[in-house]
Amino acid sequence: MHIPENYLSPSTCAVMAAAMVPVWTYSVKKVKEEIPKVKMPLLGIGAAFSFLGMMFNIPLPGGTTGHAVGGTLIAILTGSPSAGCIAVTIALLIQALLFGDGGILAFGANCFNMAFILPFLGFAIYKLIWEKTGKRKLAAGIGSYIGINAAAFCAAIEFGIQPLLFTDAAGKALYCPYPLTISIPAMMIGHLTLFGIAEIVLTTAILAFVEKISPETLEEKPAQSAFKPLYILMAVLIIFTPLGLLASGTAWGEWGVEEMASLVSNGKALGYTPAGMEKGFSLASLFPDYSMAGMPEWIGYILSAVVGVAIIVIFFKLLAGSKKDKIDFSKGQSV
Repeated sequence: MHIPENYLSPSTCAVMAAAMVPVWTYSVKKVKEEIPKVKMPLLGIGAAFSFLGMMFNIPLPGGTTGHAVGGTLIAILTGSPSAGCIAVTIALLIQALLFGDGGILAFGANCFNMAFILPFLGFAIYKLIWEKTGKRKLAAGIGSYIGINAAAFCAAIEFGIQPLLFTDAAGKALYCPYPLTISIPAMMIGHLTLFGIAEIVLTTAILAFVEKISPETLEEKPAQSAFKPLYILMAVLIIFTPLGLLASGTAWGEWGVEEMASLVSNGKALGYTPAGMEKGFSLASLFPDYSMAGMPEWIGYILSAVVGVAIIVIFFKLLAGSKKDKIDFSKGQSV
């Protein structure tokens, strides 16, 4: 679901980034108001789970792949979809800057889909079902499934409007060449099936782990020791990330520019490379595709996971350290 560089026009990217500015502003404000200092590390833990979840690629018949995101999970663990928004935003930023996973120009669009639509809608559905049924994991599963599919649908729309709005004098697409009739089914088939199930599994499995091993994590003011089992789980997931390499193929809409002309859709090769993609913006990443020069692929993948998770966790620990406790003067306690 990571939209790469030059699949969307610069004007589309600008609109999507502008749309995210009030979301980020609102989310930062709500996190400052709602998340106590002692719970701030949980944002880093959640962001790390999201980062790792997106490294476990799942193959779909036909040669495409996909993954879970974990935005609804973070919102549930913290009790705030705004926290989910900020956590997933940081995970996406590190993926784009260090690993070339998702475009820099398309960062706003990717955040709109995965850091806004997914956690806010997923958490709203979760809260509604939980209040009606009292079944937290059922509510979490349904909320996460609807959240990731809504995000995928938004990405499909963003892909599909490109050939309608941006073409050259010959009528050829300048950016993503596939219209809505192709982009919507291509994105939604995978997410309504395997990728949506992966999101359910990631969300409910980690939530069940927290409820059984460290239920204090879900309290308003957990002790720092409550997070230790989650760090251990994080380490285990890092070790197993090379399983994501077993999925051959590329996620739909994430092909390299050199592949475009030969891509086949409805039995026909595209036959050309869209000019906006061929001559568009590019930024070399330090560890392209989660690889490290001179190392076996699986080792590079693990080290990439370590680097990404370390940066995320340290960032949110520093953020927590800079956050001042609010004083409840009626009780004389920090909150």
